[in-house]
Amino acid sequence: MKFSEIVQKLGDAVTSSSFTANIDNNPEIIGMAAIDEATIGHLSYIEGAKFANMVGKTSASALILPEDEALQAQALERGVVWMASSQPRLLFANAIALFYQPWRPTSEIHPTAVIHPSAKVGSQVYIGPHAVIQQGVDIGDGVCIHPNVVIYPEAKIGDRTTLHANCTIHERTQIGANCVIHSGAVIGAEGFGFVPTKRGWMKMEQSGYTVLEDGVEVGCNSAIDRPSVGETRIGTGTIIDNLVQIGHGCEIGPGCALAGQVGMAGGVKLGKGVILAGQVGIANQVMIGDRAIVSAKAGIHSDIAPGDMVSGIPALPHKTYLKVSAAITRLPEIYQSLRRLQRKLDDK
Repeated sequence: MKFSEIVQKLGDAVTSSSFTANIDNNPEIIGMAAIDEATIGHLSYIEGAKFANMVGKTSASALILPEDEALQAQALERGVVWMASSQPRLLFANAIALFYQPWRPTSEIHPTAVIHPSAKVGSQVYIGPHAVIQQGVDIGDGVCIHPNVVIYPEAKIGDRTTLHANCTIHERTQIGANCVIHSGAVIGAEGFGFVPTKRGWMKMEQSGYTVLEDGVEVGCNSAIDRPSVGETRIGTGTIIDNLVQIGHGCEIGPGCALAGQVGMAGGVKLGKGVILAGQVGIANQVMIGDRAIVSAKAGIHSDIAPGDMVSGIPALPHKTYLKVSAAITRLPEIYQSLRRLQRKLDDK
């Protein structure tokens, strides 16, 4: 489509009053590309200073820029049209949706799907080959169930939720509307509950529930366990990356983001808008306050206050961690200095 059409569509979608655009010419845009890979006909974007030098190098026909007059002037000098916003990455995401929509099958039930007679299936539902839906399952309207999905008894799937191929939804799990469960994810399986006895480990039955509120997205091969009693709950709009483990009885607030390979032991509680970077590990019963940020590979053994940012193993306030990291590189030098001081003291 023409660049002017994109500007019109995105301008209508963006609520920010800072949205501006320059359309000195009106190139045809055939698709989107990263700034270092874009060629003629592509729309690309720059989020900040890291790639600012690419404005003078890119072959893109159009750019999405931050609110930076110098970058905008540089684009104009090269004859590259642009639009600008305080959130260029968000604008870029909206632009991608103009050119690409995920494939979604038409509403049908494949003849190889196995559906128990007691299951309730809403309208406009797709159920793919070899899916298994057991007794008492309740499936809402517009749900998309891809091949080989297994849904255990009494589970509930909300309207317009998508279950990708080979994911498994265990008994009595409740999944809200507009959720996405990616391939290989397991929702509501038994938590890791065992009691030590003289004869070995005794299995504690996991009789609780797993609840995903509306708009939750769970990445490939992630696992969210159910507890022995009570529930494991994931709040509205929380996003969970691939290979994440959420233990039994955890309570995740709304709008949280958990990056790949996060591991949470049982009973962990996250407030609203918490961000956990990749490979964060959290011990039993820890509480993390609203909007706290935990950097990659951090190990959390005690509670974190709202708004704090922590790093390291064990986790420290982020600024302290940066100082410690800087000191580590000087440890050999510090060690030699201490040895010299010790020799001087011994000589006395």
